[in-house]
Amino acid sequence: MSYMNQRLAYGNTLAELGEEDERIVVLDADLGASTMGNIFEKRFPERHFEMGIAEANMTSVAAGLAQTGRIPFTNSFAVFSGGRAFDQIRQTIAIGRLNVKICGSSSGLSDFGDGATHQCVEDMAVFRALPNMTVLCPADANETVEAVKAMVEMQGPCYIRLNRNDYPNVTKEGKKFEIGIPSVLREGSDVAVFATGYMTGLAMEAAQELEGKISVKVINVSTIKPMDKEVIASLAMDCKAVVTAEEHSVVGGLGSAVAEALCKACKPIEFLGIRDTFGCSAHCYQDVLAYHGLTKKAIIEAVEKMAD
Repeated sequence: MSYMNQRLAYGNTLAELGEEDERIVVLDADLGASTMGNIFEKRFPERHFEMGIAEANMTSVAAGLAQTGRIPFTNSFAVFSGGRAFDQIRQTIAIGRLNVKICGSSSGLSDFGDGATHQCVEDMAVFRALPNMTVLCPADANETVEAVKAMVEMQGPCYIRLNRNDYPNVTKEGKKFEIGIPSVLREGSDVAVFATGYMTGLAMEAAQELEGKISVKVINVSTIKPMDKEVIASLAMDCKAVVTAEEHSVVGGLGSAVAEALCKACKPIEFLGIRDTFGCSAHCYQDVLAYHGLTKKAIIEAVEKMAD
């Protein structure tokens, strides 16, 4: 089944996997109708736990369930799933290498109407800094389906960030998700654009608009950690410069991870992301993205700058 919303893809895939694997349990923090954890709840009420507005407690319960052999998925808005429960995630799940899967829904600026308090622009940096933690940021709904499958198959703690809104897919439906492996969506020789999440689609549009003027390679980086630095360096090697594009702070996210991978290659690099500031409220998603410079035009300008 094809989706255009990451939350729906997540909720339905989790329920389908629940049919096959009785170890999967789901915990929600009073947001099941938004995280789509309620899809799992309707099918398996005995394996769904409504924890109320108490992410820290939810996380501790998930840690306990993991130690009984279950595969718990915890759901909340990204700003709460990591922020409110950071101590429990760090002390029990990350240090203990427990098999808990953490879903940060409505990540980045995608909860456009609620402003900075609900817009999580630092989650990849926070989770990436935790030892033993895998960090995923799928490009679209198609990739979300396959990423959730990979999360169940892998052993150990994992964080996935999901967008709130509908938007077109740029990855192929049914393509197996390989944790740690970036994928080239478009070949090019002048500038390499490493993009993640929603920005991947915008990078593809920007590359198309620049066709004939600048040759742009677009790489979808849906695993922020672990990141194969040698692969990242090899993908950038045949281009003159690099642009990174993320719906996340430029501090500690995709741009930082790619820069770490490229430091020995000495490639010029431009970071496109949220400039070390909190989010803000807006009338629509596109307005808040434009305010923070997360647009196709911004990618084009960054590519043109680096191609000079």
